[in-house]
Amino acid sequence: MGTLRERRNIPPWVKCFKDLKDSEVFQVQTRLLEAMFGRDGCRILYIEQVSKAMLELKALESPDFAEVVVYGSYKYKLRAKWLLQSMAEWHRQRQERKMLKLEEAMNALEPGTLPWV
Repeated sequence: MGTLRERRNIPPWVKCFKDLKDSEVFQVQTRLLEAMFGRDGCRILYIEQVSKAMLELKALESPDFAEVVVYGSYKYKLRAKWLLQSMAEWHRQRQERKMLKLEEAMNALEPGTLPWV
């Protein structure tokens, strides 16, 4: 997904500054970020509007993971975190299934296993 951009505005649905201090944090594999949020994070605003929370992506020292920080009221933070974790798991399983199909196709192409050879 490239570089993570820094947050500069607060959405209108985050009304209380107390909500900005208390956040929910979880880690996501960086390879799933683009699948979840779109190229250059174009779906982040939509996910924020649906969940009524504010999201912020932070790069970690490890290039394999990024941190997703969720701000908002308690109920909306939990809902947004559940939604994002479900999306990440769905995309992870989808990529895993694709790798299994690719492995099966590669095994089918091994010499001696083709019926016409």
